[in-house]
Amino acid sequence: MRVLLSVTDKSGVADFASGLSALGAELISTGGTARLLRDSGIPVRDVSEVTGFPEMLDGRVKTMHPLITGAILAVRENPAHMAALAEHRITPIDMVVVNLYQFAKVAANADAPLDQLIENIDIGGPTMIRSAAKNWQDVAVVTSASDYQPLLEELRTNGSLSRDTKWRLAQAAFRVTADYDRAISARLALVGQALPPAIPPVLDIRVPLRLGLRYGENPHQQAALYASGSSGIAGAEQLHGKELSYNNLVDLDAAWQLVSEFSGPACAIIKHTNPAGCAEQETLVAAWIHALECDPVSAFGGVIGFNREVDAPTATEAAKLFVEAIAAPGYSEEALAILQAKKNLRLVCVSPSADGLVVKSICGGYLAQTPDLKGFDRAACEVKTRRQPTPEEWEALEFVWKVAKHVKSNAIVYGTAGQTAAVGAGQMSRVDSVNIAAMKAHLPLAGTAVGSDAYFPFPDGLQQAAKHGATAFIQPGGSVRDSEVIAAADALGVTMVFTGVRHFRH
Repeated sequence: MRVLLSVTDKSGVADFASGLSALGAELISTGGTARLLRDSGIPVRDVSEVTGFPEMLDGRVKTMHPLITGAILAVRENPAHMAALAEHRITPIDMVVVNLYQFAKVAANADAPLDQLIENIDIGGPTMIRSAAKNWQDVAVVTSASDYQPLLEELRTNGSLSRDTKWRLAQAAFRVTADYDRAISARLALVGQALPPAIPPVLDIRVPLRLGLRYGENPHQQAALYASGSSGIAGAEQLHGKELSYNNLVDLDAAWQLVSEFSGPACAIIKHTNPAGCAEQETLVAAWIHALECDPVSAFGGVIGFNREVDAPTATEAAKLFVEAIAAPGYSEEALAILQAKKNLRLVCVSPSADGLVVKSICGGYLAQTPDLKGFDRAACEVKTRRQPTPEEWEALEFVWKVAKHVKSNAIVYGTAGQTAAVGAGQMSRVDSVNIAAMKAHLPLAGTAVGSDAYFPFPDGLQQAAKHGATAFIQPGGSVRDSEVIAAADALGVTMVFTGVRHFRH
């Protein structure tokens, strides 16, 4: 067996090379890799010794030579290929061990000059990887140090690598070069720009499969989860329960996004992506109890989000209700023991994630937008009515505004400071959302604040909410009938605040 080794990340390569050498492999290497192997007492030949041609152009040209690429690309079962090797005295190479210049590390520096970026673009490495992967049936291509030990074990056991192993390695190799070129293309597109554009000129989505799902929204649909890292709901660690479903993941994401709005201990109960209840209280167990009070009927079979580690008191109370799944940043040992007594309850541990583009598919393409990160800013609000909000009403207005942001339009949320009282979601008419929320209310609405994700187009929505007991309103404003709505509020003696910010959620 003849092996070419040329790696930037040298983790574990000496041990791997030593193992290959012990199996009788002839090792060929370049530059720093060759020095490392030689210093480790491992017999190795320089590529320049094989080719009879020195490395040149500051190391830009090392492995790109017919005596190397021909040795990799020759198909062993092709007589013409083997005759060409014999004619030119080329000995085949059976394994290529290569990883690439760390372009991404340099590219992470926003101020990296163009010449530095260019100099860290690997040429020979991708050439060797692609050559070996193209000839995968004859050449094993190794691009990850995680493969070193398993490959040694297979070679020691069987004397060679199986066809399946070589095919797996080739697939991984093409992913490596594709990701590398993608990183280069994306970073060079930003050269000369002061800041990266919020909306990129090309939407490049390449995310590895993390989990195959039993089905999608419905049993006749296929589905899978793709995750770009270990953060957010997509990267969450499942600690217990049945396998996650497509709908579980959608609802868990809605729950996690909502509780992430709050700085105090908060709980959200989600049903079909809308809050059945939400609360922010002094303790997590109090947040759970107050969230459940909003709509205990709809909460049955829902999904829960917590923004604090779940403790034993919270777990004890939550375990009394049948829920599908819980998302939280952590669980105490006592809480885990309590919740794991429910065999099917899915428990996931979530790490905060960086905010990227929000992408949705439509027929024939994709829609992309920056995430809605606009928070509540009391200083930017305008009180439009004669009556000013009381301090308690301000707290309630801030709370319902944060929740309304996470309710499907047309969104109406009744609530007090730290607790939703009723939620109206996804209606075609805003006044319908007002009335449906009131119809479903399990808590008294007298003295509540009402948050509306978009403006009231007519006075009727405000008037109906006031009939149900609401005394304070918060909305973006911006309707041609704003003056009529303000006049109706003044006539009713309620207070109304405009934020100037809309929070549609479709």
